[in-house]
Amino acid sequence: MTRIAIVTGGTRGIGASISKALIADGWTVAAIYHGNIDAANAFKAQTGAHVYKVDVSNYGECQAGVEQIEKDLGSVSALVNNAGITKDAMLHKMEEDAWHAVIETNLTSCFNMCRALVAGMRERQFGRIINIASINGQKGQLGQTNYSAAKAGMIGFTKALALESAAKGVTVNAVCPGYIETEMTGAMKKEVLDGIIRSIPVARMGKPEEIADIVAFLASEKAAFITGATLTANGGQYMV
Repeated sequence: MTRIAIVTGGTRGIGASISKALIADGWTVAAIYHGNIDAANAFKAQTGAHVYKVDVSNYGECQAGVEQIEKDLGSVSALVNNAGITKDAMLHKMEEDAWHAVIETNLTSCFNMCRALVAGMRERQFGRIINIASINGQKGQLGQTNYSAAKAGMIGFTKALALESAAKGVTVNAVCPGYIETEMTGAMKKEVLDGIIRSIPVARMGKPEEIADIVAFLASEKAAFITGATLTANGGQYMV
């Protein structure tokens, strides 16, 4: 039986690699995007993924989007909460809108999507929820009180939902990437990147595929005994 997975922010960056890894493992993937329709259509043509435009910070859109996905593809067995944004500033200079935008897109989206899906997973006695947090949710980061708070919140959310869902066959885990080679990090100044790499014991940034492989494992039957876990993938930059 083909299983259906949703990946939010699933057409670009780490999310695109996650979508590809799940497709390679036989999943039918619904990749959610928000802003870049050209990238979404190109990803659909390249991979055969199904793409859906949903604002994951909006509860109603998430409910409607999940309803449409399940109508089109069938019951969803896995959810990867990967969508995220940054709006960096020192707290004493941070605008209120920057706080709320990051919290709602990165953290509230987990509630919105899980709320739409977890009841069905519990009823079917199977589900995989994987939340993509961050190294900066574990250690904090200068200029990222909003982002660090959201990602730390995802870790707590993961543990609580794992406790609620374990007896119903639904596992919930978090993955905390360190610095990964994406368009975002590629746009950073060379001297900044060089400084970051010097702080990573393995002396390089991670690849999106390395995060995707972890997610694909957590979504598989092989990971049935893993729930409430926080897996770090940061090259030894921050050890917990």
